[in-house]
Amino acid sequence: MTNSELIANRLKEVLLNGHWIANTNYQELIKSVTWKQATQKIDSLNTIAALTYHINYYLAGILNVFNGGTLEIRDKYSFDMPPITSENDWKQLIDEFLKNAEAFIFKVEKMSEQKLNAVFVDEKYGTYLRNIEGVIEHSYYHLGQISLIKKLITDNNV
Repeated sequence: MTNSELIANRLKEVLLNGHWIANTNYQELIKSVTWKQATQKIDSLNTIAALTYHINYYLAGILNVFNGGTLEIRDKYSFDMPPITSENDWKQLIDEFLKNAEAFIFKVEKMSEQKLNAVFVDEKYGTYLRNIEGVIEHSYYHLGQISLIKKLITDNNV
């Protein structure tokens, strides 16, 4: 198995179908949440919808670079989510997230060793591999938050 395939499998695990590290994944978790739960605010915590949007923002932005575009995303905009006011809005966010996750994984799976070790946009960002590993780590970090927020909501019937 190539390094690209190995790292793509790690992405699949956190985003689409794994259970090894967190005993869940984004697809499973966000599909089990209603739009009311996804938008439920608990104290100063981000909502499940905001965290889903946040990870999707980075997937889409980095995917744009993978597809030959420029790096247009900025951290300060990563939580600028349009309002979620219906089940349909929530489903659209989920669908976009899953579409971007699948496309991201596909691109990573096909990357050459040379591309993985190439500079990502600018030397200050490191290599493609470093950025992909960052997506994995960042995704697990927020997956844990989403899991805890869901537990708070369901345990308290919020």
